[in-house]
Parts: sequence; structure tokens; C-alpha cells
Amino acid sequence: MPYYAVTRTQTWARTRGLEEQPLWDEHAAFMDNLVEEGTIVVAGPLDGGPKVLLIFAAESEDEIETRLAQDPWTRSGQLTTDSIVPWELRLGRDVFSRTAGAKH
Repeated sequence: MPYYAVTRTQTWARTRGLEEQPLWDEHAAFMDNLVEEGTIVVAGPLDGGPKVLLIFAAESEDEIETRLAQDPWTRSGQLTTDSIVPWELRLGRDVFSRTAGAKH
């Protein structure tokens, strides 16, 4: 399964914490499901700022766009996708193969 590096940007006001944002529970459940099925392998914020990096296991960029369009935060405009680029895993392959539910 090919990997993709996806960057997204949080667009909400930074006056409230992550878990205090509208639709947090729905977004969290959506993301947890992507992790459980092995579609998202790892994810997290970059440098504590509004940008987020996600590593996807997917067949195509279109598949990722389709999946992210279903995210409640995408629909509400709270997250926007900046880039989806193929990512070649060269080192640490064993870490990804140990990830529960990861598709390879």
C-alpha cells in the first residue's frame, strides 16, 4: 500500500483548546476510525502550530480527498487540506509494520 504525506491547517480561533472546538467529538471519532482501519498510520501537529501532518496508507490521492471530505471539520471549514504528496518510506519500515491494523 502506498503512503502519502498530508498536511492540513486548522482554521479556528486559537482562543479555545482543541477539545473545546465545535464538532470535536465527531471529528475525533472520524479520525479514530481512520486509525483503527489503518488508513492513517501516524498523525500530529507540526511544531505546536495550526499545521498537522498525517501519514496515510491509501491507493491514491483521490481516495484520501474522498475520505477527508467526510471529516466533520472539513465540512465545517475548521480544517483545510494543504497538500497530499506521495511519500516513500525508506527507514523505519518495521515501526509501521507493527502498527495495529495498518494495511501494507
